[in-house]
Amino acid sequence: MSCLRHVHVTKIALILILCVVGARAQGGLLRGITDVGKSLSDITTGVAKDVGKLIPTPEGVFEAGKNVVAGYPFELISSAVNQICSSALSSEAIKPRITPDLKKINFQLRTTCKNYTYPLLNSNEIWRSPEFDAKKKVVILATGWTTTVNNSDTIDVLAKAYNCRGDVNFVAVDVANFVDTLYTWSALNTDEIGASIAEGLELLTEVVPLHNIHLIGHSLGAHIVGAAGRYFSYRTGKLIPRITGLDPAKPCFNEGHSLSGLLRGDADFIDVIHSNPGVLGKREPMGDVDFYPGGLDPLPNGCLHVVCAHARAWEYYAESVYPGNELNFMGKRCSSLTKLLESKCPGPEFPMGYATPHNIKGNYFLEVNSASPYGKGNDAKKVEAQVNCGLC
Repeated sequence: MSCLRHVHVTKIALILILCVVGARAQGGLLRGITDVGKSLSDITTGVAKDVGKLIPTPEGVFEAGKNVVAGYPFELISSAVNQICSSALSSEAIKPRITPDLKKINFQLRTTCKNYTYPLLNSNEIWRSPEFDAKKKVVILATGWTTTVNNSDTIDVLAKAYNCRGDVNFVAVDVANFVDTLYTWSALNTDEIGASIAEGLELLTEVVPLHNIHLIGHSLGAHIVGAAGRYFSYRTGKLIPRITGLDPAKPCFNEGHSLSGLLRGDADFIDVIHSNPGVLGKREPMGDVDFYPGGLDPLPNGCLHVVCAHARAWEYYAESVYPGNELNFMGKRCSSLTKLLESKCPGPEFPMGYATPHNIKGNYFLEVNSASPYGKGNDAKKVEAQVNCGLC
């Protein structure tokens, strides 16, 4: 356990503590777990025995060692937490502490110079407001745990990128009051919030053609937009054209359990970017196409802790949105990053992010840079040109 004491304090550690405390507070569901400390020690010991297998080449010594110390132990801990949380939720002993009050959920339209907020229950106010251009496409973003609409790098960066393009109404969903709570309660609220958003989407289609709507979600937000697409389909018999999941949250979400989260079929096309696979984000494929930038390691190049890795998904995507960056992240259908680097992945390359074709399927791997700009197709001139693009 000595190596874990030096690891950056991350959300997954909080999730472990809060999920256990929350489950115990609801009836002692975890009495069968007699020694969590011993379990974590066993996990660390088991990982240490496999160190040799985790270092593929001399050039990868640092990256592999980093994942052994700060990545893979958390992946195993996260898997244990995930099963505990799923079992607790399935027992129906845990209920949301805060039931979403739809009157307090808003859509926020982000333009280059000003933000406009409208109540979810009166979504026609935004769709029919003079600031909203019905001739443009609509991108709706939902973020995750502990994110607020007025204090979010995720929303600010993506809004700037889309406003740079100039052909999109960029809308953020303000659900922070209902996902900024104990993680298990936050997870429970995703389905109900998604159902509420679906009502707004139905009204939106009276103003904007369905094919112009794109939903994006990061972390818990990926499961929120998945639920929105699912309920929209129940209500209308139609599918949202595209949902993009940015490192969909792992803890508590498992297909076939109480919380399934984002599922293939929630939209006509689902693309997923995995940046912290197996820890804060899901590892298994969830979409029609799943991208693994940097491979399956929990920590991509340049990240020393899982919070950094979890954020990379939206950073990669935002970079791809800027005009001229559409082909910056090119991936190949493959089974691993190692095979990709060994040129053992036949077939064409396709872009990850903004320009992902809607007709591709499978798992795609690609290399990324350790610092921004992350795409291998980017360069200094592009970055310089984008600094002020999308600003007032």
